[in-house]
Amino acid sequence: MTKSAAILVIGDEILSGRTQDTNTNYIARQLAALGIDLKECRVVGDDQAEIAAALNALRAHYDFVFTTGGIGPTHDDITADAVAAAFGVGIGYHPEAYALLEARYGTDKFNDARKRMARVPHGGTLIPNAVSAAPGFRVENVFVMAGVPMVMRAMMEEIVKTLPRGIPVTGQTISVRRPEGDIAAGLEAVQKDFPDIAIGSYPFHDDQGFGTQLVARGRDADEVERGAQAIEAMLRALGAPFQRV
Repeated sequence: MTKSAAILVIGDEILSGRTQDTNTNYIARQLAALGIDLKECRVVGDDQAEIAAALNALRAHYDFVFTTGGIGPTHDDITADAVAAAFGVGIGYHPEAYALLEARYGTDKFNDARKRMARVPHGGTLIPNAVSAAPGFRVENVFVMAGVPMVMRAMMEEIVKTLPRGIPVTGQTISVRRPEGDIAAGLEAVQKDFPDIAIGSYPFHDDQGFGTQLVARGRDADEVERGAQAIEAMLRALGAPFQRV
């Protein structure tokens, strides 16, 4: 059975527009390569109750949840506490995390703020971090990662090693120099003929004018190809020039 996943992005800086979220795209691509379906993404601010509520909703509904942000050394890094609250467990210094950070910073610079990064909900296991040592952690089906993209990617590389492999989704993209309204009826007919694949329509505009990219996606590569060929036949019948991209 195909596994499902959700992403919970945490941080006021995302909601205010100060910081652009690039982590979601990276995680989505990693999951797609594994054949895990990303079904939902949410963004919440630095509010413990809101984080816990969103996390509980997502972890009950999907096989895996990936969070980013809020596990640093400052007062507004409250994700670890929110995860503990969501699971109804305590939180404290994880011995291994504490030792890693103490070794990195040295006793003289391992202050109370940095010690916060060693706090893990009870029962949590560590996610290694090859960039800055401060680990992420996992509690049941929830993976908690840093928000800094380089650090998050290092953690995700470790997580990927532990995730199940499914059948990846494959896709074929056809670009046509016609607006969506010209091809909508024909595209709907193709979709009805190929119910086992997803067909999407994505308009664009550039210096040559309007156009549409048509994407056929599915886990059966042969069926996806047949769907793409049916789209091309429909466009050919309309006299619309197209190309695979």
